[in-house]
Amino acid sequence: MATSARIRVTGIAIALGGAVSAQSGAAFGSTAFAAVGPIGVVAVRQLIAAAVLLPVARPPVRSLRWSQWWPCLALGGVLSIMNFGLYTAVERLGLGLAVTLEFLGPLALALLAGRRLVDAAGAVLALVGIAMLLQPGPSSDPVGIGAGLLAAAGWAAYILLGRVIGQRLPGLQGPALATATSAATTLPILILLWSQFTPAALLAAVVAGVLSSAIPASADVMALRRLPTSFFGVFMSTHPLIGALIGFLALGQSLAPVAVVGIALVALANAVAVGLATLRRGAAEPVPTSEPATASIAIRSSERD
Repeated sequence: MATSARIRVTGIAIALGGAVSAQSGAAFGSTAFAAVGPIGVVAVRQLIAAAVLLPVARPPVRSLRWSQWWPCLALGGVLSIMNFGLYTAVERLGLGLAVTLEFLGPLALALLAGRRLVDAAGAVLALVGIAMLLQPGPSSDPVGIGAGLLAAAGWAAYILLGRVIGQRLPGLQGPALATATSAATTLPILILLWSQFTPAALLAAVVAGVLSSAIPASADVMALRRLPTSFFGVFMSTHPLIGALIGFLALGQSLAPVAVVGIALVALANAVAVGLATLRRGAAEPVPTSEPATASIAIRSSERD
């Protein structure tokens, strides 16, 4: 029992470290917005992620069929759009609100999958949280809200495409190809913006790529070896709260009390929805994290092989 408890505590610590790393990466990346904007940071981040994943996964590019290629190509486009939406929302709304809006994507899928009264209650809880977040003030910026919802739609699309990829490609091959596709789509933008990168902006974007991609991916794999997938999925609901805390500590982004309560309600609704969905399917699948490029798809694939 003591050994089992230590393993779970270690898994929680690793999962928490991955969450902090992911949100810290977004905070670092935001410091480069003044020089190259969100799209410049996304371009560097995706390039770093591809440079990490491709040598590890080594996908057999020449032997893949079109049925394996198309979901990877589609996911690559989704990753570019999703990260651009998230970083634009971070720029205009702050880290905590941006991450909370992004979480509406997987939350919507989880709620739509259920048809019980408790699912409707979860939807109402989320809507109340959203209404509290969108009170007049900085969080009512329509462009920022639209960007956050774009990121949410991207995350929902990632989950759906991830299920297809997990059935057709083993391990990290699918995420590696998707990340490489995303890097290729943003490479022309990186070339165009290259002259605008200051050393500080380039360093911030590279750090964002490492903290938000490489480290969380590894942390997810290690945490899921020690934690039940149901617990891991619910734990991911802490990301909006962690994002708000890091935004406050690292970037000085203070939130009104009503916004803090709104974030907590959305996180709670997500935790309830994920927990119920996991119970219904017997905890068969892990839930994607806030950096949807690697670990979750790999583990889904291995569980179904």
